[in-house]
Parts: sequence; C-alpha cells; structure tokens
Amino acid sequence: MRNARQEMILKLIHARKINTQDDLQNLLAQSGFPVTQATVSRDIRTLQLIKKADENGFYYYQERDAAMSAAGLLASHVTEIDYAGTIMCVKCRSGTAQAACTILDSLHHPEIVGTIAGDDTIFVLVRSSPQARKLAEELTEKLQNR
Repeated sequence: MRNARQEMILKLIHARKINTQDDLQNLLAQSGFPVTQATVSRDIRTLQLIKKADENGFYYYQERDAAMSAAGLLASHVTEIDYAGTIMCVKCRSGTAQAACTILDSLHHPEIVGTIAGDDTIFVLVRSSPQARKLAEELTEKLQNR
C-alpha cells in the first residue's frame, strides 16, 4: 500500500502544483488513499520532496533535481546490489525498499522489465543476464561515488 501511495504522490505532484500537506492529503483521499497528515509527512520525507517557488512566488512540492535525486536518494537507501541470471537483488536499509523501488521505477530504465519490493529487499527483473550484470555494476559504481 505504501509503495502505491507514494507512486500516487509522485503522479499528483507531477500533474499539479500542490503547496500544502493538507492539499496533498485531500488529493490522496480522492484518489483512494485516505491517510493521516502524519503519513503524508512521512511520505514527503521518504520521497525527499522539496518545495520550490514558481515565477509568482507560489511554493509547491517537487522532486529534487533529477541529477541529484536518483543517485542521491538511492544511495541513502541501498546497502548492496547483486545479481543472479536476469534478477538483480537490491538490499536496502530496513523499511526503505519500497521508497527505493519507487525511485528505481521512476528511472524508466529500458533494461528493467519490472520490480518488486519488500521491507528491505528489491528484486529487479532485467531483460538478459549480461544486462543484469552491467546494470548491477553501473548502479554499484554510482552508489560508491556518492
């Protein structure tokens, strides 16, 4: 449920300018995710959303700049990456796998067929064994350089 809710949050902030947690909470409820303000606050923290001002000074939630967000956010959650055949196994800090999975999914990497997350582990289905090896090596290198 958390992963789906966080994906909905990302969809909502991409679709419109949302400037308060209350607005986000109401939009989530309209989308089938009735949550408390505390849950919205935790999701904002987990997704590391920031507020930016537009040209009129209106502040709204937004993801961090793409160059920083993907590698930086993954580095804050992921502890180890390995692969076997066409499946990559991504180990995360306890309770952060679903947030990290959302970040991986948002990359829209062409070699990634799909992902599934538990509490501290993500399985990533990759199109071929060589691509899984290459992707695991690339992600590990990016994480070590953060």
